[in-house]
Amino acid sequence: MAYTTDAGPKRLSRLAAIAVLAGFAAPALAGPLPVEKDELKLGFIKLTDMAPLAIAKEKGFFEDEGLYVTLEPQANWKVLLDRVITGELDGAHMLAGQPLAATIGFGTRAEIVTPFSMDLNGNAITVSNAVWAQMKPGIPTGTDGKPQHPIKADALKPVVETYKAQGKPFNLAMVFPVSTHNYELRYWLAAGGISPGYYSTSDVSGQIKADALLSVTPPPQMPATLEAGTIVGYSVGEPWNQAAVFKGIGVPVVTDYEIWKNNPEKVFGLTKEFTQKYPNTTVALTKALIRAARWLDENNNANRDEAVKILAKSEYVGADAKVIANSMTGTFEYEKGDKREVPDFNVFFRYNATYPFYSDAVWYLTQMRRWGQIPEHKPDAWYAEIAKSVYKPDIYMTAAKLLVEEGKAKADEFPNGSDGYKPATSDFIDGVRYDGKTPNAYIDSLPIGLKGNQKVEGSEITGG
Repeated sequence: MAYTTDAGPKRLSRLAAIAVLAGFAAPALAGPLPVEKDELKLGFIKLTDMAPLAIAKEKGFFEDEGLYVTLEPQANWKVLLDRVITGELDGAHMLAGQPLAATIGFGTRAEIVTPFSMDLNGNAITVSNAVWAQMKPGIPTGTDGKPQHPIKADALKPVVETYKAQGKPFNLAMVFPVSTHNYELRYWLAAGGISPGYYSTSDVSGQIKADALLSVTPPPQMPATLEAGTIVGYSVGEPWNQAAVFKGIGVPVVTDYEIWKNNPEKVFGLTKEFTQKYPNTTVALTKALIRAARWLDENNNANRDEAVKILAKSEYVGADAKVIANSMTGTFEYEKGDKREVPDFNVFFRYNATYPFYSDAVWYLTQMRRWGQIPEHKPDAWYAEIAKSVYKPDIYMTAAKLLVEEGKAKADEFPNGSDGYKPATSDFIDGVRYDGKTPNAYIDSLPIGLKGNQKVEGSEITGG
């Protein structure tokens, strides 16, 4: 089929998107795709990992695609999701669990999809100085006298038990019930024999049968809430762990890289309706974001200092550049003065970070099932079906192939021919093996959490 520019922009854009998504050669076009909607408003939360959005705007990658983008910070994750659903926002930086939870109806029900994974790693778990002082004697030290990492929750368990014996709640914060931070904090606690609690259809607090009580606090408010004593620790993305170090109010004890090496973090979320109504716009957005992610990681993070200056602006993260740089430029500071090399704390492009793998989606779903957000057993095929309905690698690869044709990326930078599943891995803090193609076997192998036909009824776990 020949493509001509006199076919009309709307007809041409439909043909272009359909042809490319069907696996045919992209139409030869001079310049960007003819987008159906060129003025867009995208949302984000003030976190370091919104970087691809800021860079795509500041470096002109959106404009290269014929897109005129306004970036708007949101008050919290719920507001952000609601505004994408209503169309007030065209798309947004999202928690990876949000599109999945919306699709299965946990919380707000909506059809949200993602063609782009925004980053790997980037989170940590911070505890108060008082809790750290109680943990520290039980942590082995190296020849330099510093604590050996990774620090497991085994060192926290005696502290939690002391609180329980004294009748005091052990309050921890995370950013949202379906956030990576919630699942990582729960994973770390459970690996150390601490129950983080369950959800049920009648009780969505997530605190049923909990040793540690987890609740929601917006990311920028974490340090102040810790300082006030309302919580004794939290799981959050940067720069809010490093902020606790700079303020001298807490100690990050473990990064999510140590909990699950190169774990997926945020995604770029759009309504399914948007992607169907504006297919070329969706591809153009994905192209710009891929370019931004490449820029952030290229030449061994050579652009990170510039990225820090951009993110420090009030319209983006708005935190002190020194705080952002502490993790964004390849280091991470744990206890004050204990700064270590962690080159992969923030990964935006390498290791196929931006590709929306089905196996990443399945992992989030297994954790939703593990803690009762999915109340009943589901067959393995259900996990695969939900993953494929939300994660859209076909759109991603369309964008990637166009960038390769334009000379803006190399073919070997993308997982060509992938079936959407990463190889099985045991790169978790407890060494448990995860295979995205056998989710139920994985769920059943975890020592704490729902298994098989178990469900939470009232305050008890029933079934087997």
